[in-house]
Amino acid sequence: MALSGERVITGTFGEVWLNGDKVSECFGLEAKIEMEKEEIAIAGKLSTDTKFMGFKGTGSLKMHKVNSRMAKLLSENIKKGINPRFQILSVLNDPASYGAERIRIKDASFDDLTLAGWEVKQKGEIEAPFTFTDWEYLDLIEPRA
Repeated sequence: MALSGERVITGTFGEVWLNGDKVSECFGLEAKIEMEKEEIAIAGKLSTDTKFMGFKGTGSLKMHKVNSRMAKLLSENIKKGINPRFQILSVLNDPASYGAERIRIKDASFDDLTLAGWEVKQKGEIEAPFTFTDWEYLDLIEPRA
């Protein structure tokens, strides 16, 4: 079966939920795993191999600035010395695609808090980078031949 461009999933149909609350102002989400490897030299081989030693989960939410959501979630806790943890649910459900993809990011910790950020004649946007330690796929889109 040939690939149809209509089946390519788009972010237009993405949703983000933070601790069970829908983040309607979110217009982008990225979460990825960085493999941590150590280089291994092996006698008789000219190439350097690697040994998997662990991973680091990183990501970022991109939001239109329409409210003070992140300030409410983080500001007072930061002042108290508390690093709150969150669950982030990503839903991507393009009706023209072969299905929906849902993933739960577990134990997310935001790396910074934008206290203020604006510019004349520019729409307000916030980027909220985070790290995480676990994830779970709730729905996957199966490959088709």
